[in-house]
Amino acid sequence: MHELIASIDENRRLQGFLTVEGVLALRARGVTVIDPFSTLVSNRAELAAGVFLWPNVTIMVGEAGSVAVGSSTVLHSGTRVVAQAGSVSIGSNCDIGQEGGFTFIADNEGDVIAVGDNARLNGGGSIAKDAQLGDGAQVLGPIRVQQCRLGGGGSYREPDPDKRGGVLKGSGIARNLDIPTGMVVQAFGLFGDAPLRHQRDFHPGAQTAKS
Repeated sequence: MHELIASIDENRRLQGFLTVEGVLALRARGVTVIDPFSTLVSNRAELAAGVFLWPNVTIMVGEAGSVAVGSSTVLHSGTRVVAQAGSVSIGSNCDIGQEGGFTFIADNEGDVIAVGDNARLNGGGSIAKDAQLGDGAQVLGPIRVQQCRLGGGGSYREPDPDKRGGVLKGSGIARNLDIPTGMVVQAFGLFGDAPLRHQRDFHPGAQTAKS
């Protein structure tokens, strides 16, 4: 068993990942790791106290890249964060990767992916290149997001939909879109062809500032 672990650790070191023992040691910094054998964490990653890593999470950071994950954020199984030369920052209290994982790719110099606090990114989607997602923003479904800006606001728990962060929902490709606070684009294909709608249209029984 010792030789097996040593072999696994050597392969991890060659790719810039923490050893199995190094992943386990994250708990001393307040990070919860359910399965250190299936969880790959770069030795360059910055994980705040309270981060929760489910099995089969990968965080890869190149020599010119950076990744930071805020406190109490949960990365569900199948989530991949890759920053070979760009940067990925994920805020606090985010829920990432339920129902199929989620992928972040910032491979080129100058790529910046920034996600605010209380965001929810689920359903097998991905973000590549540049993207700015404000507090409470949501990406729901297998959506390929590139160079989009989602306005900040409350989380999905905010009772007034007009005050929630911007939302993309459905499936397909979303590129160069600006979704203000309280708004949503739902599409199944090209999001650029879909209308911008108020989130209250999807929650007719909710109390809003206008009611």
